[in-house]
Amino acid sequence: MGRVLKILLIVVAGVVGIVVIAAVALLLFFDPNDFRDDISARVSEATGREFHIEGELGLSIFPWLAVEVGRSTLGNAQGFSDRPFATFEEARLSVQLIPLIFRQEVTVGTASLNSLMLNLEVAADGSSNWEDLAQADDAAPADTDAPGTTLESLDIAGVRVSNATISYSDAGAGSRYLVSGLTLETGSISTDAPFDIEAEFDFEAEPGELAGRLALSGTTTLGSAFDVLTLENLNVAGELAGIAEGMTDFDFGARRIAVDMNAETVTMGEMDLGILGLRMTADVAPFSYAGTPKPQATIRVQPFSLKELMGAMGVEPPVTADPSALSRVAFDAEAAVGETAIALRSMSLTLDDTTLTGRLSYPLTENGLIEFDLAADSINVDAYMAPADEASAAADAGTDDIEIPVDMIRALNARGKVTLERATLSGMLFENLELGVTSANGNLRLHPVSAELFDGTYSGDVRIDASGNAPTISVDEKIEGVSLTPLARSMFDQENLSGTIAGSFQLRGSGQNLSAIRSDLDGTMAFQLADGAWEGTDIWYELRAARALLRKEPPPERRNPPRTEFSSVIATGTVTKGIFRNDDLLAELPFLQLTGNGNVDLVKAEIDYSLQARVLERPEFVGGATEAELKDFTEAVIPLKITGSLNSPRIRPDIDGMLKAEVKKVVDEKRDELKDRLVEKLLGSGEKDKDGEEATTDEKEEKLEDRLKRLFDN
Repeated sequence: MGRVLKILLIVVAGVVGIVVIAAVALLLFFDPNDFRDDISARVSEATGREFHIEGELGLSIFPWLAVEVGRSTLGNAQGFSDRPFATFEEARLSVQLIPLIFRQEVTVGTASLNSLMLNLEVAADGSSNWEDLAQADDAAPADTDAPGTTLESLDIAGVRVSNATISYSDAGAGSRYLVSGLTLETGSISTDAPFDIEAEFDFEAEPGELAGRLALSGTTTLGSAFDVLTLENLNVAGELAGIAEGMTDFDFGARRIAVDMNAETVTMGEMDLGILGLRMTADVAPFSYAGTPKPQATIRVQPFSLKELMGAMGVEPPVTADPSALSRVAFDAEAAVGETAIALRSMSLTLDDTTLTGRLSYPLTENGLIEFDLAADSINVDAYMAPADEASAAADAGTDDIEIPVDMIRALNARGKVTLERATLSGMLFENLELGVTSANGNLRLHPVSAELFDGTYSGDVRIDASGNAPTISVDEKIEGVSLTPLARSMFDQENLSGTIAGSFQLRGSGQNLSAIRSDLDGTMAFQLADGAWEGTDIWYELRAARALLRKEPPPERRNPPRTEFSSVIATGTVTKGIFRNDDLLAELPFLQLTGNGNVDLVKAEIDYSLQARVLERPEFVGGATEAELKDFTEAVIPLKITGSLNSPRIRPDIDGMLKAEVKKVVDEKRDELKDRLVEKLLGSGEKDKDGEEATTDEKEEKLEDRLKRLFDN
């Protein structure tokens, strides 16, 4: 800011100097236009640039010594564009003649400048097209003994600038700024005395396509040596384009801004900003603008509605399960701008009923590292999801699949952690949640991930590799002592399970969205249920009913409420292309043991199991069982089938298997009976051997086995 101000002052001083030179020439020689070429040559010699006065020079003497200069052009520095550094159509300066002659006091009338065009350029190597002018000004000797010429005696009736254009371009940064249609008017100016200033202008900024028209007002004080500039009650207001659809109201206010150009420091103090319905305040600590500025400030954003803000920006706000979600957002932090990052300390973000605190560092350089350490009290994620009816309709239409944000992951370079006291997601309550995040080169890792969940614990290591064509997700997760009742209620909207679950899951899959990844899952799974019950299903009744059907007996009476208790259920297996294969299921019930195998389709959420049930002891505690039933069950292995959806599986005895077992039992009994009768008959017969002798018992049994084999094989 100091540099730009200095350039403007140099330009104004140059114009004033030109006017003074022209005034002296006009006083000595009646036609100042005869000396335009000489004046141009002297300015060119002093600046090292081409200078031309193309317009007319005018002079008036009494009571004001006034000089008017027509169109003039100052060339650009070597190595920059062909555009002139500065041009103006008309400049006028007047000095009160009597105080100048008799008291040697300079009392300047209103200085005016019309249609100034100032072209400021920064080359790719960082050099600027005003450096030579600034160096020449610094090297010029100052005649501090000349009476009436010091800034202590400065007295200007005012400054009026009309229709000015100032452009600034930076080849290294690829940025361009343009101020056009600038009008500026001040009150009476004297050193160390406040004067009012008002200005209006249009502006454009690239990149960003930001534009608008602003008006500025405030009270300014200049130090005696132009070394201190103070702005008080500064207000900048107007309309901006490029932030939202249509024009956006803008308002900025600062109580006091002081620029010390000797110390190269800025004191800004308290400021207010209003835009898009947002109100922000900042208290900026004094900082140096020498080298890379490193300002620090306390920032506060007053509560606002995020949905209303999105609407103002032309973005359709999301429809949330809780209509009041995103209606209250507030923010405050201590901000510090460094050379490579903006650091937010003592940060507090309020989102509805959630308060997030901690620190955040955001990089100012490309591929810089985002670092954070954040903590939140409580958040209900479900409140920000789509309403249940819309989510269900999207699921039915197959449009609820979640895309993996590969572009975001590839661009993300971050490291940090987040802790939450409580978080609700899909009806599941997580407590004391800790989440570590590391992301670089397209690889995102969430580790450690831990939480207390339904009286148990969860821990995991989740990795997303988005560096290739198709992202890959791998998980290594464990749960311990999780209560089944709330878990089943949250995941499957069922309340028919009790007990606890422990398990481990090592899975990996690739795909552009979650459904594709589920279809590609490979890995291993293991889980164990303990000390619970399956409400609504009575396996003992199902076994008795199947036996009655097989025996053609009346069905037994149902127990109410139906339930099946278990002490443990253990299963391990592999996952291939989204299908879990389990060959070692073992379930221990108080009176029954279940073993078997089956598949769980994780994509379709369907189950298909074949089990064998064996009654371990006489279940006398089950009322109504007859002796015949108890005898059949304790002597038999009963096949069972579990099929259907995971949300509502069906369990039933395998009638086909039971019939086959019964037929086999009858066949085996008949076979044994036939064998005994044949043995008895053969042993009592007079069958001869190959030599015509009476066959021995061993020979008769060997022949019997051979005949039985041929019989049953046929």
